[in-house]
Amino acid sequence: MRVPHPPAPTRRTQVSRRAALAGGAAALTAGVAACTPTGASTVNSQPTIPAASGKVTLTYWAWLKDLQKVCDVFNAQQDRIHVTANWIPGGDSGGYAKILSAVAAGGGPDIAQVEMRGIPEFALSGSLIDLARYGALDHEDTFDAGAFSQVHIGEQVWGIPQDTGPSAFFYNREVVEGELGQKSPTTWDEFKTLAQAANDSGKKIISLDPSDGSVLTLWAMQKGANWFQPQDNGWVLNMVDDASMQLAEFWDGMLAEGLIGTSFGPFSAPWMAACGAGTILGYVGGSWADALVEGVPGGSGKWAVGAMPRWEDGNVSGMLGGSTAAVMANSKHPAEALEFLTWMCTSPEGIDAMIANSGIGWSPAKDYIGEKREQPSEFFSGQNYNVDVIKPMAAGQNLDWVWSPVTSRVNALLGDGMNAAVAGTKKLVDVLPEVQGQTLEIMQKIGLDVEAAR
Repeated sequence: MRVPHPPAPTRRTQVSRRAALAGGAAALTAGVAACTPTGASTVNSQPTIPAASGKVTLTYWAWLKDLQKVCDVFNAQQDRIHVTANWIPGGDSGGYAKILSAVAAGGGPDIAQVEMRGIPEFALSGSLIDLARYGALDHEDTFDAGAFSQVHIGEQVWGIPQDTGPSAFFYNREVVEGELGQKSPTTWDEFKTLAQAANDSGKKIISLDPSDGSVLTLWAMQKGANWFQPQDNGWVLNMVDDASMQLAEFWDGMLAEGLIGTSFGPFSAPWMAACGAGTILGYVGGSWADALVEGVPGGSGKWAVGAMPRWEDGNVSGMLGGSTAAVMANSKHPAEALEFLTWMCTSPEGIDAMIANSGIGWSPAKDYIGEKREQPSEFFSGQNYNVDVIKPMAAGQNLDWVWSPVTSRVNALLGDGMNAAVAGTKKLVDVLPEVQGQTLEIMQKIGLDVEAAR
């Protein structure tokens, strides 16, 4: 399937992706110099650390379950590198604070799980090692392009993609196709038509978490927006381009007409109950949702997976979620860490072990999605959905998207804006300019060179 090009950028941002990202690399370098924790201040300016001549033990902090079982598969294959995994809470639940505190004190693990959206913030804090210095770019062709684009900034590589979340439409086929006589929507206009049909039958096509601003990012990525562009040793913000404002108008209309649920978020107990009762009919989001949707009571054989509805001038899909395995600044063995991570995130043994033991999202490998995911699914109506649906969604990503160096604060602002839009006190077309102005101020206060696109 041909992926249409996103709308042309404004005059201020008409530069090649490589040129723009090269500027971003300089911006990150400047940030590292300005706000580096103790013990990591010169890590990326020092000579590379050669591989050890003897045995090496690596520590790995992550919130993936049973990650030690994945490490054990690697450990059993050789006796030179031994990897020990330690569980920590998810990033927003305290894991990031623990990692950053340990690095600032001169310690911490060799490897840590860092969400893709968090990579620029960790790089700015001086907590990461640039893996390009250890040959990471030599392995670029073994990774999914959308996954690798999330960690590759300029000539620097700030982590190894561990899993991603190309988005699709998970839906109750029995109700949508049987009871309502509709089909899985391929465009957002068709999605609205289906939402109207569901609403007329006393149902909702989806239910949004009223405080979750991450869906705005997902929609923007797919539409072809690029909110944060590194350029000329600084950053250019553009959260109010035509693509962003068009999607904001669309969702303002959906909210105003009451066509989507907003009382509870996906995968909550009320959401599961409503899906089981057939009153909530679907979910638009990351591929990792399949395992959660399989928890819908009585849903086996009734649900299916369709493509993410799309815009005529956008990308095939957007990405929601995704993590990296990043090598931390105080590691004495980055070469060995890269060797392990390349195995874990590209080899069939590593991918299958992560799927079987840790339930990762979409595979970061270019040519291997996992043996289990090549099979049809009984729950999803016998579909071979990973091959037929998710794989094309992964191939249709916005490769120009760059996360901001203040993503956690931007997400909080977007969440507040979404809450206000759901409550009817603001419209999303007003939220985006407001968040852009607040973000501009935040970035300036931490010493970044930033301006809004003209």
